[in-house]
Amino acid sequence: MHVSSATTIVAQIVEISCIPNVAIHTALRYRNSMNIHEYQAQNLFEEFEIPIPRGIVLRAGDEISYSIMTLDFCKICVKAQIYSGGRGRGRFRRDFGHGGVKIVNSREEAVAVAKNMISNVLITEQTGEMGCVVNAVYVTEAIEVENEYYAAIFLDRKLRRPALMISSGGGMEIEAVAENFPEKLHRMVIDPLFGLRSYQIRDIAYRIGLPKDLSNEMVRILLSLYGLFTHKDCLLAEINPLALTKDGRFIALDGKITFDDNALFRHPEIAELRDPDEEDPREAEAVNYGLSYITLDGNIACLVNGAGLAMATMDSIKHHGGSPANFLDIGGGANGKQIARALEIILMDSRVRGILVNIFGGIVKCDVVAGGIVNAVRTTKLSLPLVVRLEGTNVEIGKQLLNESGLEITLATDLDDAARRIVALAK
Repeated sequence: MHVSSATTIVAQIVEISCIPNVAIHTALRYRNSMNIHEYQAQNLFEEFEIPIPRGIVLRAGDEISYSIMTLDFCKICVKAQIYSGGRGRGRFRRDFGHGGVKIVNSREEAVAVAKNMISNVLITEQTGEMGCVVNAVYVTEAIEVENEYYAAIFLDRKLRRPALMISSGGGMEIEAVAENFPEKLHRMVIDPLFGLRSYQIRDIAYRIGLPKDLSNEMVRILLSLYGLFTHKDCLLAEINPLALTKDGRFIALDGKITFDDNALFRHPEIAELRDPDEEDPREAEAVNYGLSYITLDGNIACLVNGAGLAMATMDSIKHHGGSPANFLDIGGGANGKQIARALEIILMDSRVRGILVNIFGGIVKCDVVAGGIVNAVRTTKLSLPLVVRLEGTNVEIGKQLLNESGLEITLATDLDDAARRIVALAK
């Protein structure tokens, strides 16, 4: 499961640490969001007049040698482009060593590094051992840095407002700053009616020890970042590091932007930036059917309606010694076809050893769910243990459909019974 620095920030700010571990991870990721690559974020920074280093993007099949040898700078930074954070500490599967971010002192060396990175698999703490294939590298000018800062505008879901976070500890993951140097983190809530104001930025710049003569440029950059955040319907707009050069200029050396999926209809130009190669194929398939699916690390699959019920289901599985393989919310108005497709998506995961269906029938009726389950089991010739707990509208009709289907489906009396049964059967 990939967990970005953006989600970690949300965890710290929203303070949901009272939720059990499984629910925490899902609460962080269960939001309609879309990520983009670093180079795409940098292009948007440039569009909003935030200074960035000179650079080019190269992919397999490009004239890598020619493109790099024609650059008019020699100190070069080559960065693997994958969605995962922690690229600099990552390692490549094919014999190339560590580091998805490398600084070299010649164009010739940059050519060799770029060729080794492209099509290689980069493994980071966030990707796990599967890693991610590097389909592109971002080759930029390496900048002489005097100081590094962290700056981000994100949606504080607890307060339902955007917030600004700045740290004098830029260049490292914000989680590490929060854990080791909490005094360096400064946060300010933004009133959406008035927007981010210059005096607020000057105040927070003073708190991080920024010299007065640099405040004006910091104000300009952060107002531009807020403009990007609001105009593009972002959930997160992050610059890390925001570098102060030796000649007194600010440059965004790296950036991460996450968008609200629900607003993409307003931004077709943003939707086109989506990279399907970076997304879990099951999650992408679920989106096509109006389902919310998130891959987890266990072997017991869940099919539930409602995010809260889904998290309670996963916690019940953990309570009985099991481990959930996914979060799958079919929503309140799912039909038989969506339910059937949901089971098919679950079966795309070879690690699954059992399936728990937990439905509270309201808008989606229990008999509709039961019919979808019966059709899906017959179509897929399901051989895995399947435990179903139904409650709500038309529950007796739904149970009758399952009982009379002649299929090996275990009916549970309640959630605790369902979780206990599927954990035992999956073992």
